[in-house]
Amino acid sequence: MLTSLNSHRDEEEGTHHHHPNHQILPHGLIAPSTHSCQLLISCAELIHRADYSAARRILSLLSTICSPHGDSTDRLVHQFARALSLRIDRVLTHLISSSMFSSNEDTIQSSSYLSLNKVTPFLRFAHLTANQAILEAIDGRRSIHILDFDTSHGVQWPPFLQAMAERSDPSSLQSIRITGTGTDLDVLHRTGDRLQAFANSLGLRFQFHPLYLPTTNPDATTTSLNSSFQLHPGETLAVNCILFLHKLLRDRTGDDPACKLVAFLHAVKAMNPVVVTVAEREATHNSPVFLRRFMEALDHYTAVFESLEATLPPKSPERLEVEQVWLGREIEDIVGREGEGRKERHERFEWWEGLMRDRGFSSLPLSPFALSQAKLLLRLHYPSEGYQLQMSKNSLFLGWQHKPLFSVSSWH
Repeated sequence: MLTSLNSHRDEEEGTHHHHPNHQILPHGLIAPSTHSCQLLISCAELIHRADYSAARRILSLLSTICSPHGDSTDRLVHQFARALSLRIDRVLTHLISSSMFSSNEDTIQSSSYLSLNKVTPFLRFAHLTANQAILEAIDGRRSIHILDFDTSHGVQWPPFLQAMAERSDPSSLQSIRITGTGTDLDVLHRTGDRLQAFANSLGLRFQFHPLYLPTTNPDATTTSLNSSFQLHPGETLAVNCILFLHKLLRDRTGDDPACKLVAFLHAVKAMNPVVVTVAEREATHNSPVFLRRFMEALDHYTAVFESLEATLPPKSPERLEVEQVWLGREIEDIVGREGEGRKERHERFEWWEGLMRDRGFSSLPLSPFALSQAKLLLRLHYPSEGYQLQMSKNSLFLGWQHKPLFSVSSWH
């Protein structure tokens, strides 16, 4: 069974934290990889106490002993050390927007997303499970509209369109519209063109509408949604939120970190969708306390990096791209930034469950078939005993070695 991480760690300055992978060898010797993790934690504790000179000395040492091409621990520590180094630079120079990734690397970021979708089960699990929930909710409806938040390359939708084509009656085709949102209209237009061509090849009646939504401004997101989204008479609406809702949260130091998200959910509920699908990471990365957030992130990404180690060869270019670009950006955001500069504000399922119920949504149980599909996905494409699935609270969880990493739920 998957078990939740302990997110209630002591955050007092003098407290020593122990990483779950720490192992003491005979005669008190420490394995090199374990030693690097201990150094990393010591560095974070020094940063927590604002002892930046000592922290930089540890980071200098870590840069010589941890390689981005080593084992999973080396690669993990390398990414965290880079993020901590950038955090110190921001604190000491008062930089706001500096990043270890240049602003013109959109193409590289796009490529890393596609690699993430290819070599890990995380996105495909979320997409497949959400698709099944939508298919079951719209069964028998003739005119369907999907409002998809943060569509990006739209990799979720070809399997969905294929399933719709297999279910459709050629003499009475269903009408399918997808409104795809994002912050880059050029990407959305290209995505729409690809999906339109694929739907045409299947003989489906399909339309794609791009909708610009600035997620960096939750107020503008809700305003744009209310003013620009159009639901035609007779259309059945499904709303899809895959790794999206956490982007609308704000710092917990404020009066209500979810106030903007609450307004967004109110707007969604007013549309009366038959289903709202939600996929999020199983982690608590929105604590205003740096050291607590760091330890939670270290636990979470340790499991992610270990899963990559177990399923991909060391020299896999896709693995390197996912670790250094996609996961590297997330780690930088969580531990290298502070305040409103942070965007990756993950919360656990229990938090999302409470928020959705408080906003008047009811849970829609995911079907046994959704679990069977997820099991088949892992068996065919990611055959490792480390990946584990669990159905709990009407929702489906994917984890690595008893540590839950992602959850998918549906609501109405």
